[in-house]
Amino acid sequence: MKLALIFNPFKYKMHEENLRIVQKYFGLFPPLSLAWAAAIAEKAGHTVRIIDARTLGLSPESTIKLLRKFKPDALGFMVTTYMFPDTLQWIKAIKKQINVPVIVGGYNLRVYPQDSIAHEEIDFGIIEQAYYTLPALLIELEKGTKRFAKVPGLAFKENGRIIITEHPQKIIFDEFPNPARHLLPNELYAEFPTERKNFTVMITSLGCPFECVFCEAGRTEYNARSPQTVIKEIEECYHDYSVREIDIFDYEFTGIRARVSEICRLLIEKKLDIVWSCRSRVDTVDEELLKQMYTAGCRRIYFGVESGVQDILDRMNKKQKIRQIIDTIKCCRKLGVKTLGFFLVGAPGDTKKTIRKTLNFAKKLDLDYVQFSKCLAKPKTELWEELVKKEKKDYWQDWILGKVSDAQMSRPWTELSNEQIDKLTKWAYISYYLRFRFIIKALFNIGSWYEFKRKLCALIDMIFSQESLSRVDDKFYAFNENSEALILKARNNLENSMRCDMSD
Repeated sequence: MKLALIFNPFKYKMHEENLRIVQKYFGLFPPLSLAWAAAIAEKAGHTVRIIDARTLGLSPESTIKLLRKFKPDALGFMVTTYMFPDTLQWIKAIKKQINVPVIVGGYNLRVYPQDSIAHEEIDFGIIEQAYYTLPALLIELEKGTKRFAKVPGLAFKENGRIIITEHPQKIIFDEFPNPARHLLPNELYAEFPTERKNFTVMITSLGCPFECVFCEAGRTEYNARSPQTVIKEIEECYHDYSVREIDIFDYEFTGIRARVSEICRLLIEKKLDIVWSCRSRVDTVDEELLKQMYTAGCRRIYFGVESGVQDILDRMNKKQKIRQIIDTIKCCRKLGVKTLGFFLVGAPGDTKKTIRKTLNFAKKLDLDYVQFSKCLAKPKTELWEELVKKEKKDYWQDWILGKVSDAQMSRPWTELSNEQIDKLTKWAYISYYLRFRFIIKALFNIGSWYEFKRKLCALIDMIFSQESLSRVDDKFYAFNENSEALILKARNNLENSMRCDMSD
């Protein structure tokens, strides 16, 4: 059976946590969820193609032309809550021309399974991970038996009703195959701090054992891959896809110290010429572990600092102390590990005064990068639960159903208005990055003219562009000086791969 997985572009939304300029320069990342679904389907004996329309700059029309050459038996899309209308628009456009079953998956299906597939263009929804559900569904579609009630973790329609099946199997992340990166344009991916090519992202664990009120991963089961499995994927990236930099996208990579230590030991033993970054809490690392991580190639760590005010941290249930933040960042600087600090603007209890304190705190930490985000009531978070209870309605559910238009969400946990939060977020960025000392330090660390041009463009955009929430026409920034040639090459490769299956 032929399965085509499409990753569509998406526009900036008023309810996003990042500023429009930040989103523009944030990065181009491989769609790992689709790559995992592809690997699972291939392992079950099916023929799969991934069309990363976002990275390749493809329109629905050009995507349809590719699909006609491939002649898929089913289409797959990853849906997120925030970008749901964009994906639905693509599904509608493509299904008019390629009338085959549409399967959707992603975190949104766990929150709003019935609402997500209520749209007539969507036939099936994968509620949990695809590991058990997708192969079982493809068997039913291929054989034409249509015993969908026997497929675990599936949402489907029958006689005008939406049915959701049980998923009794336990998901063991370590058993998943590696993502099907051979179906992706790996040479095109990068993020803002990227230093080496090729670049990719990895996920080595699911969930997070901590309980921050703003994070959708909080209070979810921590499901980690073994050190040996992680190393095998890194080796595959290195040898098969010429990857030289990896960003580990785990919510909390350093959550199990012994696991991280063993991954580092194996990386050191392999002597791979590769650097990597990860996300961590300041209270799950110490100097000994950081030394080992640096020796193993870790050159950048993204820390969830969130605020420079202890009371705000306590309200967010961060369970970390200001002193811990200072000591950990200082230790990283001493060892040569670059740091990026995530901060929230408009967090529970935030005022103009606390935002100023947080910005001054960030400056004293002297982080290599900062990211200021607008605190948002994301689905399945405590903030979301409180907001739904207070307003007696769920904006995200209405958003999925198409009942509301793109809008800013209320933030009753802070006295700051949405307009103030927008202005304070932009002010924080400019104030941090326009310091003379920071600029001089950044200039000395720039490795190429293209990197200088990219970062200068981002800074100029941040200073002079109006943060107009209605503007949605910005294209994502290309991160390679030969990007046009590489995109053209990747498009040709994809088109050729579609042709190869015309005789099937």
